[in-house]
Amino acid sequence: MPDIICGSVLTPATRRAAGLPAGGLLALGLGLALAGPAGAQQQPPVDLAARFAQRVDAYEAADKTSPPPAGAILLAGDSQFDRWKTFAEDLPGYTVINRGIDSFRTDDLIQYVDRLVIRYKPRLVVLHVGGNDIHRGKMPEQLLADTKALIAKIRAGLPGVPIAWSSITPGPGRWDEAPQRKAANALVKAWLATEKGLFFIDLWDAMLTKDGQPREDIWVADRVHPNHDGYLIRVRLTTPVLGPPDRK
Repeated sequence: MPDIICGSVLTPATRRAAGLPAGGLLALGLGLALAGPAGAQQQPPVDLAARFAQRVDAYEAADKTSPPPAGAILLAGDSQFDRWKTFAEDLPGYTVINRGIDSFRTDDLIQYVDRLVIRYKPRLVVLHVGGNDIHRGKMPEQLLADTKALIAKIRAGLPGVPIAWSSITPGPGRWDEAPQRKAANALVKAWLATEKGLFFIDLWDAMLTKDGQPREDIWVADRVHPNHDGYLIRVRLTTPVLGPPDRK
């Protein structure tokens, strides 16, 4: 069937004269859609598995150059720890190892728990992971199941070591996920309360305004990751779990 533009019929001959592809407007439209904006190149998909493996390898390489001490506080989880560049200054008096990895989910930490947690033989493990799980569609009940599996693996490798789980945060950039995030926090909190040696750090309420909306002043431009004021809220709520400082 010939194509029609502004009432004119385009036959194969007129299409060739106009420089149109032989397949007609459908082929032309498909070609334009695949090409995208002029000069634009399609970005390759992010290979998270490869990036995670590289980060873990980099941590292990750094450990060989400067071996971390045993008996430290270990931070493990997602970008909330990975991007916390001032943790040493914010937690003076404490020996802290930070092994956060941007975009990590709970099952990613389960995969690498031996290399990112157990091998350090810490005296306390602080976890922040779960926000990316919810963001990528995991239901709160599944997050609870994965959290139980993660903590079981840590306990098997580090028997008797206390573990703290800090809550998913209410960043305004993901406020549309608030119901699922609150439900996940509530489920994990209720389970932790039934277990000895497990602690819940509630960041959620402290990051809200008086009327229950997310504060806008404690996040960087993406409105998902905290700025330094946001990290200081974490410090205030986490310090009681850390015990006395271990160094001057």
